[in-house]
Amino acid sequence: MRLQNRHDFFARLQALNPQPRTELEYRTPFELLVAVLLSAQATDKSVNLATRGLFKAARTPAAMLALGLEGIIAHIRTIGLFRSKAKHLLETCALLERDHGGQVPRTREALEALPGVGRKTANVVLNTAFGEPTMAVDTHIFRVANRTGLAKGKTPLAVEQGLLKAVPGPYLLNAHHWLILHGRYLCKARTPECWRCPVADLCTYRPKTPDPATGTRPRPR
Repeated sequence: MRLQNRHDFFARLQALNPQPRTELEYRTPFELLVAVLLSAQATDKSVNLATRGLFKAARTPAAMLALGLEGIIAHIRTIGLFRSKAKHLLETCALLERDHGGQVPRTREALEALPGVGRKTANVVLNTAFGEPTMAVDTHIFRVANRTGLAKGKTPLAVEQGLLKAVPGPYLLNAHHWLILHGRYLCKARTPECWRCPVADLCTYRPKTPDPATGTRPRPR
């Protein structure tokens, strides 16, 4: 995608949603870390339903440790892989208490050293909690980046690196949220809703899906 088109792409998303936010519910960096750790292979909605009760019971690593494995499981058993996630969460809380004074670390290396925390989770925390211009590539961003031509790549890391180069600087901080929301609600996996997409004319995807009501397709710029 050409530079001017990339600028226009994000300018339009920004105009529609000037201050994008994650749909995970949290109040502190620790709660965000917990929510993202639990969100693997689960929807944000299901995670929010579980963490509302969990965070009432325990809002710090120390409180989570006091809750114990079965106590955590009682709150998150509706989420997929809940037993392994509860185990990772307890191990993470123990390391946060032992090595970081109960605080969430602000470096990728320290975050990725926590059980159950991979590069994507670390990037979400760095971006959303600490305002770092990172790019957390989930399935939505991977699809949107490849489909639109923003940053083509065969692996999440390749797409991440491509997006960090492709996204114009003024938009980099919020690009992660815009792309996730775009993939979740418009640029869907099976049937992208091109007929109501605000950036359809900038996108390289062919063929565009037609408007069900009129049969017309968006035209490229």
